[in-house]
Amino acid sequence: MAEIEVPPYFLCPITLDLMKDPVTVSTGITYDRDSIEEWIFSQRNNTCPVTKQLLVDPELTPNITLRRLIQSWCTLHASHGVERLPTPKAPVSKPQLMKLLKDANSPQKQIKCLETLKSMASQNQTNKRCMEAAGAAEFLASLVIKKTLEASRGEDSEFDPSDSRKACDEALSVLYSLQLSESGLKSLNNTEFVESLTLVMQSGSYESRAYSVMLLKSMLEVADPSLLINLQPEFFAELAQILNDQISQKASKATLKVLIIACPWGRNRIKAVESGSVPVLIDLLLDSYERRACEMMLTVLDLLCLCAEGRAELLKHGAGLAIVSKKILRVSQAASERAVRILHSVARFSATPRVLQEMLQIGIVTKLCLVVQVECGSKTKERARDMLKLHARAWRNSACIPKNLISSYPS
Repeated sequence: MAEIEVPPYFLCPITLDLMKDPVTVSTGITYDRDSIEEWIFSQRNNTCPVTKQLLVDPELTPNITLRRLIQSWCTLHASHGVERLPTPKAPVSKPQLMKLLKDANSPQKQIKCLETLKSMASQNQTNKRCMEAAGAAEFLASLVIKKTLEASRGEDSEFDPSDSRKACDEALSVLYSLQLSESGLKSLNNTEFVESLTLVMQSGSYESRAYSVMLLKSMLEVADPSLLINLQPEFFAELAQILNDQISQKASKATLKVLIIACPWGRNRIKAVESGSVPVLIDLLLDSYERRACEMMLTVLDLLCLCAEGRAELLKHGAGLAIVSKKILRVSQAASERAVRILHSVARFSATPRVLQEMLQIGIVTKLCLVVQVECGSKTKERARDMLKLHARAWRNSACIPKNLISSYPS
């Protein structure tokens, strides 16, 4: 096929590959369905990749004429190894979906129906949008709530807990694979569903726990503050456990994002600290070298150190101050900024003589002097100077501070 020149209008403008299922967007440009669905629905873009015009209508219209031309061209060049493109499957219909959702209420048909829904969702983005429009997300969420309740009843229930867990696992898998729109995610944001996901994080399989926290991350990104401020201590305890278990890199990053979303609220900070998040984060930082993961961990620690309980936990850990200092000027500018913010919180509000001596011994004072002199953010430099000035009396006899800097911070 490499020797045959493919007509340029047969190629998708995004991938430059031969289109298998050409569809036209509202701007009149034709793309391969998989590519444009990825662009619009997965990457959340609302413009045409070629014209950069706003897509006022995300509807994709099949370009049947072009598809037939491509199929004819493939047939014509079959002797050169070009395979004829199969006719694309028609998107799932609403009546078909409604029947599946109705059948899924039957315990005997439930697992099979959920597996069928999962298969439909995996085929293309159009099916996912059709499933969302038919109310599949709300149905699956209600099923998760029901099944977690059944599983929690244990042996005293008429339901087999293992069957309930299996149905719950399948429902969560389908729900996560739908890649719901913002309105779809908002429809899931209620206390009852969050509590059910907390139960799954507590006793579900590794896969279901990962699906739960990744789904929570998407939900809480569009949640109302009223939901965020009412998160329960058990919720934060399970987040800390998922971080500690390191189920997967994706699940860990989703957990960190959930904490970043939830912890600007003071009560949530205290709940997160009491759940043991601070020592878990410090232990993870000790072994973490990936830039984005380090930045997120330091961001969460920064939020938790805004409360006295968080700073106390940081100082209680033998490696707390040392690992925060180590990340300065080693990971990224964002990581350095967060690490300096953490040290600034400690220096301003928790600086006992013992803490100041430890900061001197493990090289934090030297690192702050370096921050003042190298190229980094102005706010970061300002905080470093503020710490040096604030504790100049305690640190002025240190050999690690250049004399010209000591003279800048009189006692």
